Amino acid sequence: MRKSYLMLAVFIAGMATLAIELSASRLLGTVYGTSNIVWANIIGLILVYLSAGYFLGGRWADRWPFPTAFYRVIVWAGFTAGLVPVIAQPVLLQAARSVERLQTGLMVGSFISVLLLFSVPVTLLGCVSPYAIRLAIEDREHAGRTSGRIYALSTLGSIFGTFLPVLVLIPRIGTANTFVLFSLMLIGTALVGLFMSDRKQFVYHLWMPLVILGLAALTASAPIKDSVGQIYEVESGYNYIQVVERDGVRMLMLNEGQGIHSIYAPGMTATYGTWDYFLAAPFFYPPETEIEVKRVGIVGLAAGTIAKQYTEVFGPVQIDGWEIDPMIIEVGRRWFDMNEANLNAIAQDGRWGIAHSPHTYTVIGVDAYRLPYIPFHLTTVEFFEILHDHLDPQGTVVINVGRTPQDRRIIEGMVGTLQVVFESVHVVDVPQTFNTIIFATTQPTSAENLVLNELELEAGGAHPLLVDVLRRSAENLKPTPDSGVVFTDDRAPIEQLTNAIALRFVLSDQMDLLR
Repeated sequence: MRKSYLMLAVFIAGMATLAIELSASRLLGTVYGTSNIVWANIIGLILVYLSAGYFLGGRWADRWPFPTAFYRVIVWAGFTAGLVPVIAQPVLLQAARSVERLQTGLMVGSFISVLLLFSVPVTLLGCVSPYAIRLAIEDREHAGRTSGRIYALSTLGSIFGTFLPVLVLIPRIGTANTFVLFSLMLIGTALVGLFMSDRKQFVYHLWMPLVILGLAALTASAPIKDSVGQIYEVESGYNYIQVVERDGVRMLMLNEGQGIHSIYAPGMTATYGTWDYFLAAPFFYPPETEIEVKRVGIVGLAAGTIAKQYTEVFGPVQIDGWEIDPMIIEVGRRWFDMNEANLNAIAQDGRWGIAHSPHTYTVIGVDAYRLPYIPFHLTTVEFFEILHDHLDPQGTVVINVGRTPQDRRIIEGMVGTLQVVFESVHVVDVPQTFNTIIFATTQPTSAENLVLNELELEAGGAHPLLVDVLRRSAENLKPTPDSGVVFTDDRAPIEQLTNAIALRFVLSDQMDLLR
């Protein structure tokens, strides 16, 4: 019985280790995002802590080869894991304010502080497997079999710890409560083990779950963030989602909140942001083409700003919008009036969704940032070939791409890749932003047609927003760069490029422009 329970403890510890790692990414993601730099830091330090735990666990097991000592390690791992969200909460709230103000020193200091919080519980969890091996081996002839069984159980637990938080727990009970749940699971497992091995130690540690539950109750109503104008926040399986309202305008923010993914106010037409420029997509063709917008596809629907503007300007044209996070679609309907009868909101990955769409489109828009990155699979020749195959004979792809004032390498790479598939590519910078809108057409087109279409549409009494967007697009046209860069599914170093551009920007004097 006691040996079987030892194996159960190993399984629970393995599950908790991966659950804590994945929950750590969500805890930090609300402030720092989920870039591969953040992930690299989390994974790297978790491995450092586990390595220290393996080393210490082996030494402690040889010095104190007793079940009581083993379960004490687990009970303290569980208790300190439960403290992480409580201690991290005020630190992360301050860090969120620092990120909003771009106070680099406080941002970095808070990030390191929170990562250090994981050192104790993860190091103690690293002690579990070597400790269990020492206790379980009774016959040296079966040492290999016993060790293999323990590592197999630990890894099996880790598999459960990978899927449970992401797919089940965090979307339903939140990140902080996920920490509390695994904390109590570890403490409960250890207390049962202590009850079997040392009743006095069992009694000594009964206070731990009470403290964790008390702290969880005290902090249960605290917001994840307290941004100015915040009216709603929720965690989904993909994102931390925040709705902020300032001066009567609602904004959708995700994760670290540095980007605005949708904007809405009753009666609003022009946003003077990136969304407006998507309306210009059909008008690189000459006026005599008489392009009719029949159907629109949007990869990265968010809360529906682009769809709302297309409906306003072109009427009830059919729109298919792909948004990978179903919770964002719900937020869009509730808080952003994303209830147009002509909008078909689809909770799918955009590339998969449009590849399997039975329709062709006059315009396909791609606005699928997970800041600061565009998902690499939405930047490649293979993806653009899928889009080309789903466009009308005179169709246009329009993409929102990030840059800095002095570094346009991603623009150049996207242009070079689009030119492999499309006949013409045009570039428009959005004023006073770090965004560029790239247009690619299936037939040869000219940027001069923007002005010609603007004049004809204005004379014909077209929607004022459309006329204004064409004017702004023409005014902010940039030369299409010559580029030999081509992104493919096999090689699309978007993350590395984005990291290099962001680092160069942060280390330059341009940061002063944002303060």
